[in-house]
Amino acid sequence: MSAPDTVNGEGWRIFHATGSSPDGVPPRLPSAPPWRQFRGEPPQSQPPDDDEAAIRRLGSADDVPQLDQDGIDVVNAALILRRPLLVTGSPGIGKSSLAYLISRELGLGRVLEWNIVSRTTLRDGLYSHDAMGRAQAIAGWRANLLPGVAAVGRDGTGGEQPPPALGDFITLGALGTALLPYDRPRVLLVDELDKSDIDLPNDLLHVLENGSYDVPELIRAAADTARVHTADPGGLAEIWQGRVECREFPIVVITSNGEREFPAAFRRRCLPLEMRPPTREQLLGMVVSHFGVLPQGAEPLVDEFVSRIQSGGTHALDQLLNAIQLTATGTFRTDTKGRTLVEKLLRDLSKGR
Repeated sequence: MSAPDTVNGEGWRIFHATGSSPDGVPPRLPSAPPWRQFRGEPPQSQPPDDDEAAIRRLGSADDVPQLDQDGIDVVNAALILRRPLLVTGSPGIGKSSLAYLISRELGLGRVLEWNIVSRTTLRDGLYSHDAMGRAQAIAGWRANLLPGVAAVGRDGTGGEQPPPALGDFITLGALGTALLPYDRPRVLLVDELDKSDIDLPNDLLHVLENGSYDVPELIRAAADTARVHTADPGGLAEIWQGRVECREFPIVVITSNGEREFPAAFRRRCLPLEMRPPTREQLLGMVVSHFGVLPQGAEPLVDEFVSRIQSGGTHALDQLLNAIQLTATGTFRTDTKGRTLVEKLLRDLSKGR
């Protein structure tokens, strides 16, 4: 698909927010704009899928779009321009699930999650270095070199054992892993950035603009290459000369509950997406995706949920799923006592209890 083909008529959209591609084959992304092209080396193998995580978040694939048309257009613009999405909306509306929806529909493998707290720093997202563990390993290695102590090779046979490799003690974080040179972009979820220290959004600017970062410990090492751990379970990656640069800029979904404003320089690098409450049709589609069928008694609960949202309350989607799960058991009675429990499940979260 060439760049001009992606902007004419309706065919410019790659993502349709259904969780599955129309023909069952993941679509090919158009080429990145010249100012968003990178040349990281060496290329990394694509990560495995994480179907279980996607099912927990989304249920099975469904044909009902889980965003309105304006939201779908913003996501497609971010995909084409290779810019992060800054997703805002009330808690529990499905902001973080958007990353899983994009990954599953585009066939991009396991979503990398970076959950932000007030103490999170940029380095937490890029990599960690277990300096203490390496010091202990080096001490043990040196002890094996003392006179009278037989050196044992890695294969268990006699012979000189090499010193512990520096890369064995470096683990890339979610952001650092997402910026590895993959041929297809990784999906990175930066969850609740508004909870971070005030400096973190500004610290992210260089990385989001340049698609690269350095690992100083590896730059100072004598070796030209290092094999390090990644944020994927059991994952390993090779780094050249202590520098990581992407080949395809990752699809970055940054969520915020609106607890504070971000600097203008940070917002300039992102495309804003305000998620609106789902429609009745979308909610029914989500229920079917999670339950496989529409359980008996689910429609009245969906209607009540929609009514509560329209009245100005704050409600999370998992509240609705919990209420349907409880009432769909067949033995739960929605009489006076049962109704009280349903009320607690569907309570207005803005009231603080």
